[in-house]
Amino acid sequence: MQVDQQAINDTAAAAQVEQLDQISAAMMSVYTEQFGREPARAHSHYIDNDSIACFLRGTLTRAECRLSTLDEHQRLRDMRMLFQYSAEDDFRDAVEQITGRVVISFISGIDTKSDIASEIFMLEPA
Repeated sequence: MQVDQQAINDTAAAAQVEQLDQISAAMMSVYTEQFGREPARAHSHYIDNDSIACFLRGTLTRAECRLSTLDEHQRLRDMRMLFQYSAEDDFRDAVEQITGRVVISFISGIDTKSDIASEIFMLEPA
């Protein structure tokens, strides 16, 4: 019996794309629940076999946008980090449920000037 390696690779790649799409949707859901509005868009990527990064655009609320226009970026970052880390369990749980792997590290960040947020997950080695 001959194994079609290309078919196996294609199937694995398709499964990975589906998983990343689910992670992006889950991150948007957590943001919507946490901040009361859905981000404009999200996209997730495997950095390597054990790391995933999700980037979200258009996450700031109206009040946060006002702080940004007043150049209150540090206050805005501090406030946002408080809220994002208060939802850490939600972020971790979503990724663990989708990947079936344990999240061993969670790193959250935001660039308040460009309104781009990032959620990075280090997974327990497979």
